Amino acid sequence: MTNRGLWCPLHNDGVNLGDAAIKGDTTNPGLSCPPSRRRFSHPRTPHPRGCGVLPRYRARMSQDTEKKVAAEAAALLVEDGMRVGLGTGSTVAFLLPAIAARKLDIRCVATSVQTEEAARALGLTVENAAEVDRLDLAIDGADQIAPDFWLVKGGGAAHTREKIVAAMAERFVVIADSSKLVPRLHAPIPLELLQFGLQSTLRLLQSVTLRDVPPSPDGNVIADYSGAIGGPDALEAWLSSVPGVVAHGLFQPALVAEVIVGRGKKAESLKRAF
Repeated sequence: MTNRGLWCPLHNDGVNLGDAAIKGDTTNPGLSCPPSRRRFSHPRTPHPRGCGVLPRYRARMSQDTEKKVAAEAAALLVEDGMRVGLGTGSTVAFLLPAIAARKLDIRCVATSVQTEEAARALGLTVENAAEVDRLDLAIDGADQIAPDFWLVKGGGAAHTREKIVAAMAERFVVIADSSKLVPRLHAPIPLELLQFGLQSTLRLLQSVTLRDVPPSPDGNVIADYSGAIGGPDALEAWLSSVPGVVAHGLFQPALVAEVIVGRGKKAESLKRAF
């Protein structure tokens, strides 16, 4: 009985089980060393020191904890009778069951097909956004949050709808784990581009890469701007002026009422000074 240390799936005879090992699924490799696989009573290749897999796994689990904490705190803001905008992304995935568990009489607008399907599956009522003129509250995640409350959103390719829903809401609340707080915004900045005249739009933008993902919910092309940002207000104005740009992932501070950040196992509320 040797080598009974921490077994790392990435280092067991070249077999990568990763996250899927938790569920016993070896068809979806990942980059983690799940707790359920860490100790065995028979020989296994020990987890090599310095391979970096366990730290990454622990960091991701910590992020998920913070996302859940922030999402559950935001769910408490929802009140009976409200119309609520639901964002898209990994943090919103924790928000939906937290709202559904409260069993409130609310009506929702979703920013993506994925969110709509998940919300309906949990028993939430989702309305057609075209028939709703205002929302009481909208809750969504973010990819970057600057100290002055400028946001970058769009990692999930739904930023056009997300911006519309944020603007529809009397109160827009952002939920995130602590890694999303940044000292200043940086590239990439997600873009949604019209297919019509695409090559001309790309020429005007210059520093842009098309994302290898399906079209946006409205059938447009998803890309990322990788050029210099400088002042986000100036970049926002320039991106908005380029013909063919449907929307960009820069969200103005004026849209944001509150940011709820998960820090460890606690939620912290950050409010913009008006």
